[in-house]
Amino acid sequence: MARNAVITSSGMYVPERIVPNSYFDELLGEDVSTWLAENVQIYERRWCNEDQSTADLCIEAAKDALNNAQLTADAIDLLIIATDTPEYISPSTASKVQFKLGMNKAGSFDVNTACAGFVTALDMAAKYIRADENYKHVMVIGAYAMSKYLNMQDKKTVTLFADAAGAVILSASEDTDTGFLASELITKGEYYGHMGIYAGGTAQPITEKVVAEKDHLLKFVTKFPKELNPEMWSMMAGNLNKKLGITPDQVDHYLLTQININSIFETMDRLGVPREKAPTVMHHYGYTGSACIPLALHENIKNGKIKRGDLLYFIGSGGGLAFASAAFRY
Repeated sequence: MARNAVITSSGMYVPERIVPNSYFDELLGEDVSTWLAENVQIYERRWCNEDQSTADLCIEAAKDALNNAQLTADAIDLLIIATDTPEYISPSTASKVQFKLGMNKAGSFDVNTACAGFVTALDMAAKYIRADENYKHVMVIGAYAMSKYLNMQDKKTVTLFADAAGAVILSASEDTDTGFLASELITKGEYYGHMGIYAGGTAQPITEKVVAEKDHLLKFVTKFPKELNPEMWSMMAGNLNKKLGITPDQVDHYLLTQININSIFETMDRLGVPREKAPTVMHHYGYTGSACIPLALHENIKNGKIKRGDLLYFIGSGGGLAFASAAFRY
């Protein structure tokens, strides 16, 4: 019998600490508030407290998704956490979250395709459900605690990046008209050295010199072509359209990586659809990496803009460079 993976529920969590743009005016000794508000439409963001970690964010988002699904933790068969700010290098963040939540029946693992991680994990989760009847409920969490890796004097990064977690529960269904429809993964590995956290692994272990030179923190090394995301996002949307045999206007919502609102606008313009079809959440949360797409999903489900039956395109991009897309009928 055919099985599909449907979106049963969503949830999210952002830390309580609000960091307004004015904080950076004082930190950097110049007016950055105006540029942030006018050019990227970020007005504030959330950062973890000192005693909060990625796992803490995941646990709260997971609780929200479980509550919204009216499921208990032991109903989850698999937990996938997408993050490039993990709890540890080893073991996985997912193993800690699985234990803390009491997901006694769930297998677990982490996925790292940087900020494309959530959509990558969503694709994987859907295919677990479609391929194996042992998986009835799979939780996917996109999590980001990048404030832990910011150089407080680097204007290019410190003003944009923030912390959050967003969760989705996929469930098996015999209704193949809803749920997962199509997907695509693309990597442009030639950009692997452009942006990242390059120390702490085997290529560059942590040393006193590394810490002194701040190589263990997030770095933009080389500027990306500004047209790259709009080109890739619109191409991937077009590829999904071809697979489904539809036109761009038949998609109800485009849930895109929230790194740059102008890239989102350009993508919508390239597709010839209203900009309002791409929900944005960076305004009060900043850029939250793997968490930003599930945040946009959850907020727009809560406010009634995303409704059952809507066609959703998830399109994410992140360091590496990694790109992922997935189409779901909600």
